[in-house]
Amino acid sequence: MRIRRLEVWVVPMRVREPYAIAYEIVEDATNVFLRLETDRFVGYGCAAPDAHVTGETVESVERILRETVEPRVVGENLFRWGLILEDLRLRLREHSSARAALDMALLDLFGKSCGVPIWQLLGGYRDSIETSVTVGILPEAETVHAARKFVARGFRCLKLKGGLDVDDDVSRVLRVREALGAGVELRFDANQGYTFDDTVRFVDGARKADLELIEQPTAASETALLGRVTTAVDLPVMADESLKTTLDAFRLAEGELVDLVNVKVMKVGGLAVALQIDAVARIGGIQTMVGCFDESEVGIAAGLAFALARPNVAYADLDGHLDLIGDPAAGSLRLRDGVLLAPTAPGLGVAVDEA
Repeated sequence: MRIRRLEVWVVPMRVREPYAIAYEIVEDATNVFLRLETDRFVGYGCAAPDAHVTGETVESVERILRETVEPRVVGENLFRWGLILEDLRLRLREHSSARAALDMALLDLFGKSCGVPIWQLLGGYRDSIETSVTVGILPEAETVHAARKFVARGFRCLKLKGGLDVDDDVSRVLRVREALGAGVELRFDANQGYTFDDTVRFVDGARKADLELIEQPTAASETALLGRVTTAVDLPVMADESLKTTLDAFRLAEGELVDLVNVKVMKVGGLAVALQIDAVARIGGIQTMVGCFDESEVGIAAGLAFALARPNVAYADLDGHLDLIGDPAAGSLRLRDGVLLAPTAPGLGVAVDEA
């Protein structure tokens, strides 16, 4: 089955409620969509470039998909998708979300050609997974209000953002715990905003909040410091920005530097690499969380397929689609009381409005 055509288009989307993290305020998200066509099926992918994490721009992703990917894939046998990805690996090395878009479009086609959902082709370990939902950096009263709203919608796991002020962060997480009681899981993400001493002080101060984990408290470039934090605190520590490649996963596991890793399909360059990283993590005794950027349900569906497929995936943070206005794949995924349910349609299980 040959790939006959490739199309690329850009979709600007707005975030319904802008939010703050340690290093930026997020008000909008622009995704680059990819469409692959055979004589029988159409496969979709999307890229969510993030200058802070992937180093890409919308323009660079659009250009490399047209100029590098299109000449390589058009006319190629779909069932040699592994060869296609490997052949483009080095040329797309600095374009992880572009690689992710190609990876998911190929797998979407592959699943449709087999008549099977991707989450089953990759392992089919579970058919649903709970997702956390993110509360950005807000004043204390607004943080509690946002948390209560999410719980009222059925979510039972919240990720609270911080990293700008330790004392303020401690106060906010304690207030949220007091407001919600013990029936809701709370996670905390400092987005590289802390020093070693800050992290220790936060963990000590927030102890009564009974947090489930702390994510990337220190700078991504200082993995040894992250290891010091893991040794010093009694709260599970997760790497996010410190993990972009399989080699990163190996170094984190070999040095016993973290307890958990956050694997984002856009960040690592697709499902094929995500599976490799998860395998390394599992060998090293590290559990995986599947995360996301602000991305279309096409991208979230790829992350969900990974989360449902593999037994080492213990957590999901797949909420990046929930607040987007203008997503052409909106309504494709099923969410019930904070739990994402497995798609039943072949491939990624998404429908994309190209109008």
